[in-house]
Order: sequence, then C-alpha cells, then structure tokens
Amino acid sequence: MEIWVDADAAPNVIKEVVFRAAERLKIPTTLVANQYIRTPPSTLIKAIVVPAGFDVADDAIVEKLSPGDLVITADIPLADEVISKGGSALNPRGMLYTKENIKDRLSRRDMMEELRSTGPFMDGVSGGPRPLDKRDVQSFANALDRFLARANTAPPPPPAPSA
Repeated sequence: MEIWVDADAAPNVIKEVVFRAAERLKIPTTLVANQYIRTPPSTLIKAIVVPAGFDVADDAIVEKLSPGDLVITADIPLADEVISKGGSALNPRGMLYTKENIKDRLSRRDMMEELRSTGPFMDGVSGGPRPLDKRDVQSFANALDRFLARANTAPPPPPAPSA
C-alpha cells in the first residue's frame, strides 16, 4: 500500500499528519503537485512535480495508484476515479469516500457547482468549505489511523476490473 497526497490544495497541517503516520508505519508516501512541495528528509516520502494544467496532478495520481492505495484529497471527482480503480480516498476533514457514498457526494458537488454558476444571487450558496480547525485535523488523524490499522490487518484487495 502507498499513500498519495493531492498536494496542490492539501493543507500543511494535514500533510504533517500524513508524514508522521507514514514514518511511524513505514508506508511509502508520494505528494503530487504542479509546484515544488517541501517534504521531510525521508526515504519513504517523496514529491512529484507535474506540469501545470487542469487535473494534471489528479491524472498522475490515478495513473500511478494501485488497488489498495490511499489518496488524500478534497477533490470529489478524483476520489470517484480512485475508488473506481480500487483505491481508497480520504478527505482532509476525515471523511472516507466509499463505493457507497461517493456517487451521492459527487451529485451534491455537481448540484452546488450548478447553483453557484446560475448567477450572483446564488453567491451565498457556498463559497467553498470553511477553513480547517483543530477538530477537523483531529478527525482526519483519527480516520487516517483507523484506515491504516485496518489496511495493515486486511488481506490484499482483489485487482480492479479492467475498463
């Protein structure tokens, strides 16, 4: 298993939680971004810089991930692709996206995006997520620990169906 971080938008505090877990459990971890991302000195943690562009980092993650890998992302369409490929996705607030909840989350996201695009009178619908607070970081850390504990005791997942 490897951890992948959609690092362009991942808060530094979340990356720090991931770094500590990766080192503690000896899990290879890769941050993917379209700009240089500082990583701690480690043989387990690395960063990949991809060209700038819409979904370039997302596409790189999906291309490289294997079934059973974990992706840290707030990007719901990316989470959907990860799950379709047999991986798991965890957002920075501690929500684990699953086969059972991803389609609903994707529909809600699309609906909100459509409402925001209808004009200025809908600007108040949602200007995006609220800033992370200590409770969110703790929820993320707890969810990450639970996921990694299950992953370390579970048999390897079957290969993802080919498309």
